[in-house]
Amino acid sequence: MNARDQRPGTASGGATCRSAAYASLLPWQVRERRFPPVGLGRRGLKPDDVYAFLDRVAVDMAAVYAALSESRRETARIKAGLRRWQTDQARARNERGQDR
Repeated sequence: MNARDQRPGTASGGATCRSAAYASLLPWQVRERRFPPVGLGRRGLKPDDVYAFLDRVAVDMAAVYAALSESRRETARIKAGLRRWQTDQARARNERGQDR
C-alpha cells in the first residue's frame, strides 16, 4: 500500500508543493467520508450508492498516487544517471586537457 493511501501516523508522508489553503485529499479520507442521513420526507441519495462511488474514487486516487510515486522514482533514477554521465564527461575532458 502506498504511503499516501494510509492514515496519518502509519507512514511518513512527504511534503507537497501546495499552498496551506489547499489540503490534499487522500484515498483513506474519501473512503471514510460519511454523510448524515436525510430527514424524513426529504429527498436524498442512497448511502450505499454514495459509498460505492466514494470507494471507486479512492481506488482511482490510490492508482494515481502510485503512478506519481513511480514517476518520481524514475525521474530520480534518470537524474542520477545524468549526473554520473556529466561527471564522467568532465573527468574525461580534464584528463584530455592535462595530457596536452
